[in-house]
Amino acid sequence: MTKPRKVRCPQCGQDALWAPENPWRPFCSERCKQIDLGAWANESYRIAGKSTDDEMPGTDFPETRS
Repeated sequence: MTKPRKVRCPQCGQDALWAPENPWRPFCSERCKQIDLGAWANESYRIAGKSTDDEMPGTDFPETRS
């Protein structure tokens, strides 16, 4: 049987067990997992790049006036 692997928690940096026994993997705890989820929800994580209006086709609706 192989020894369970330990990885660094991406949130706090502590060792986290990478095995089915750790339901929060790759995080060390539910708290770290929730903090990371909150950062995604607040759009704290971003991919660098140029933002343009052409990125989302179909969202440029013509103005409607009555």
